[in-house]
Amino acid sequence: MWFVFALLSSVFAALTSILAKIGIDGVNSNLATAIRTVVVMIMAWGMVFLTHGQSGIGEIGKKSWIFLILSGLATGASWLCYYRALQIGEVSKVVPVDKLSVLITMVLAFVFLHEELTGKALLGGVLIGAGTLVLVL
Repeated sequence: MWFVFALLSSVFAALTSILAKIGIDGVNSNLATAIRTVVVMIMAWGMVFLTHGQSGIGEIGKKSWIFLILSGLATGASWLCYYRALQIGEVSKVVPVDKLSVLITMVLAFVFLHEELTGKALLGGVLIGAGTLVLVL
């Protein structure tokens, strides 16, 4: 089931890039990011209330709060940079560079989470990096 959600995520991410590029025409990229963030916030809290997940907020531990906040800050920084890159660059070049996050995530997961880095994963990472270079250069 995770694969279905991951695939849907990639489809929506692709739509995000195209819709954002059209939407930021003549709009400050930071303002556009803020508008997008409000929409995401409303959707996320809507799902929390729809699924009655709000009752678990008091059970969240201090460590989880810290790392969720740090994740939110990283997301915000990523979105601000992404929208600025989209505004001044071509979508077909910005998106592949943005997707280098897959390669960076693999390395960080190995270093900090001690996840296994298999030969298959290394090959995939090399191909992602090479593919990005081919698309951007």
